[in-house]
Amino acid sequence: MTDERSIRRLSVTAGALLLEHGTLIEGLGSPASVDGGVLVGADGRIQWAGAMTELPLNASSVDRIDVQGNWILPGFIDTHVHLSNADAQRDPFQRATLPTSFLNLSLVTSARATLHAGVTTVRDLGGADLGMKMAIDQGIIDGPRMLIAVTPISATGGHGDSRYPSGLDLGFRSTYPGLADGEVECRKRTREMLRAGADVIKIHATGGVWSPRDQPDDEGLTIAEIAAVVDEANRHRGKRVAAHAQGRGGISNAVLGGVASVEHGYQIDSVTVEEMLKRGTYLVPTLTTATTAPDRAVVPLVSYEKKMKWMEIAQECLPTALTSGVKIAMGTDSGVVAHGRNLTELRRLVEFGVDPMEALLAGTRYAADLLDLSDDVGSLSVGKFGDVVVTDCDPVVDIAKLEQSEHVVLVVKGGTVYKNLLSDA
Repeated sequence: MTDERSIRRLSVTAGALLLEHGTLIEGLGSPASVDGGVLVGADGRIQWAGAMTELPLNASSVDRIDVQGNWILPGFIDTHVHLSNADAQRDPFQRATLPTSFLNLSLVTSARATLHAGVTTVRDLGGADLGMKMAIDQGIIDGPRMLIAVTPISATGGHGDSRYPSGLDLGFRSTYPGLADGEVECRKRTREMLRAGADVIKIHATGGVWSPRDQPDDEGLTIAEIAAVVDEANRHRGKRVAAHAQGRGGISNAVLGGVASVEHGYQIDSVTVEEMLKRGTYLVPTLTTATTAPDRAVVPLVSYEKKMKWMEIAQECLPTALTSGVKIAMGTDSGVVAHGRNLTELRRLVEFGVDPMEALLAGTRYAADLLDLSDDVGSLSVGKFGDVVVTDCDPVVDIAKLEQSEHVVLVVKGGTVYKNLLSDA
């Protein structure tokens, strides 16, 4: 516990914000505490969190928000989004006709919806570039704190190759091409993404639902190619690698190649789970996407058929993996599904057998660990960013309600209030 004299010294800073009189869930796995509060300093970082009876007396000089007995939690972290893909159900051929500027500016809406849903940090795994991240960091638009991958790295003909036989390309529009074949090209593409501002590297270890010429159980990059990307990323201050991997073989290749996280993992098996447990590899199951059927009237028939088949496979294979002890982080694949309903993932985790408190940790502390951001986010701990969410429902008992944004009544990111429905009470 922080020394009270230190708290008293810090709390006198002008511009501090106190959220008081709520049921506090600090994001450390401990039970909720009644009548708690959080003090965020003018620097945007947490100076104190705990029972209101322990609040330093001179904190009366700070700005106060009475959260009226509602639940106080850390800001949530979505480790798999595509903010620049703003319309999940748009016909891909129609999308190809839209100006790039329109698609880029659509991020303004998706970023704001994500933040208002209670997600204060995201890892964007394809589409968003450095300029989009800078626009949020500099306050030009409202949105969650971003880590970006820029463009995923994929083999020719793999999930990142969206060219049809006619030559029409329906993939992410980026000035940084992601196709690579062989270890040398994989290293070069990794370096190009890092030069473009990537905080994390995304690879495609398997085919996928939305790519035109492959299947989710086709293997993408080889183990050697994946290992080359991992090594190159690690040489640049330990950057981490996330792997789109849906089919069994590609999931195994990704884990053996040394990635930090398997994204989707729909056909995961017990052998690979054991390897992940040994290595500490994370699973980001994107259950929101795995359980959402596409609109048959909009998407191409081949993608619709693949999606329906792989929804069944995911629901068959993932529950065992999710209750095996493997590390789990919350990720939704928003952009493929609608933005602003990110916390649906928590309900889905519980439906697949995860304990509600563990599901909350998957969206906070564990997600921060995966992103290597534990010093800054993931719990309501002294010294971390003042990312705080208040909800009017008990998130352990009524976790399903969190997916409805109206139940997220207050959102604070870095000490700044971006949403406050309490003021209407």
